[in-house]
Amino acid sequence: MAKLTNEELIEAFKELTIIELSEFVKLFEETFEVTAAAVAVAGPAGGAAAEEAEEKTDFDVVLEAAGDKKIAVIKEVRAITSLGLKEAKDLVDSAPKAVLEGATKEAAEKAKEALEAAGATVTLK
Repeated sequence: MAKLTNEELIEAFKELTIIELSEFVKLFEETFEVTAAAVAVAGPAGGAAAEEAEEKTDFDVVLEAAGDKKIAVIKEVRAITSLGLKEAKDLVDSAPKAVLEGATKEAAEKAKEALEAAGATVTLK
């Protein structure tokens, strides 16, 4: 029997249907007593997982509550979003509501600080 190159094998597999490939994999597993399951790779240590979570690039600034200084919060919402007075008031009245969506980390933190300084309760998601 002639030895096939990897490229020739791939070309032969491309011509098979999904069912034929599935049958081939089963036969291969039985013949060589192996499984085609993916190998589980150990995850990084706990500290690295926390770092990955911090590397999020898009943030939502969510106004949870306006607090006692509702007018100041409305002014900040207008400054951040460029909404009109009525739209900003409606947004503040309908809290919890996203003020900014998909913002960069810096923009989200700046908006959060401004809203908190105005008396609002804000979270970043």
